[in-house]
Amino acid sequence: MPTETLSITTTTGHSLDGALEMPTGLVRGAAVFAHCFTCTKKSRAAISVARALAAQGIATLRFDFTGLGGSEGEFGRAGFATDIADLVSVAGALRARFNAPLLLVGHSLGGAAVLAAAHELGAENVAAIATIGAPSDVPHVLHIIKGDHDAIRADGEGPVTIGGQSFSVSREFLERTESVKLLELVKELRLPYLALHSPIDTIVGVEHAAALFQAAYHPKSFISLDDADHLLTKAEDAEYAAVAIASWAKRYLKSCGETELPEAGVLVKSGHGKFGTEVFAASHRFVADEPRSYGGDDSGPTPYDLLNAALGTCTAMTMKMYADRKGWPVESYQVHVTHERDHADDCDHCEEEGEGAKIQALNRSITVLGDELTDDQRAKIVEIADKCPVHRTLEGHLHIHTEMAD
Repeated sequence: MPTETLSITTTTGHSLDGALEMPTGLVRGAAVFAHCFTCTKKSRAAISVARALAAQGIATLRFDFTGLGGSEGEFGRAGFATDIADLVSVAGALRARFNAPLLLVGHSLGGAAVLAAAHELGAENVAAIATIGAPSDVPHVLHIIKGDHDAIRADGEGPVTIGGQSFSVSREFLERTESVKLLELVKELRLPYLALHSPIDTIVGVEHAAALFQAAYHPKSFISLDDADHLLTKAEDAEYAAVAIASWAKRYLKSCGETELPEAGVLVKSGHGKFGTEVFAASHRFVADEPRSYGGDDSGPTPYDLLNAALGTCTAMTMKMYADRKGWPVESYQVHVTHERDHADDCDHCEEEGEGAKIQALNRSITVLGDELTDDQRAKIVEIADKCPVHRTLEGHLHIHTEMAD
């Protein structure tokens, strides 16, 4: 997925470092992802979930909280209240860009932070909330902060280790964390809520999900992450969580900018990647792209894939229509089409094209399946393939007229 680097300035004046994962094509919603305690936007869960959401059409911003990763500020003096303020700043920037209420997604303590931030942002800015392995009580995280908490309270500051990393935290950090009453905030929310949690989570037990679910109002849902660990270190677990969130959130997100579908033909718009391109037909929309080997994101078929598909699908439809009309016992058709750019060496009729002409070819291989078909019937069906309208268009005298639109 295309990734944009963003810098968001907080109300205190320091900058937060963010990465916006964009869908290649149509943006059908926007989301903020809040990482776990002492993690960063580069954690496996942050990257995997954000990119998987983008693949589902949801532009997703992952960012570093104050004092972590590439963001400015002091983590040890920030505390949970600063995490909430960071989310409010980030949500405001994303809300202004996409002009639609956001999906808030939080992992572990980041899940608690999005619940608290949603309470402050309100329903006009938040469409829905999803949490992954979130604690129901924020002071719960203090047990993973290894250090002399009493000495920190007495001295005002002291050394700790969190997940093997060394930090210096302040008395205010501990007090802010202890003072949060998350369940009371959740009871006041009136927003769609999805809780995802692993029943074997040893860092934040699944009973926390039960408490959050019980406190929340409907509409609310719960998805078990089966054998996933707390940090979603397996890519398939993060992918599963993201696809589940995207599917659930679809009914709550407002599309960020609609395109009027054409009454005839197709409308093509440049997308967000290097080559990603949106294609709109009268009642369908999809993305075309180039493979990664050519610098694309491989998020859709290539232009030549679409050309091959036009001939292949038209061929299959034409053969099926003919055989159905005849009542012949065809089980299925397979049409394999490839494009050949350097056809001149093998062409036995190239003199018809004029000297020096660059000859290209579409090679079509047809399989007609049906045990009860006769050889004559198969031959006739394949003969009919040349009658397909796209075949006739490609072999006819085709002119392309270009004009500058208003």
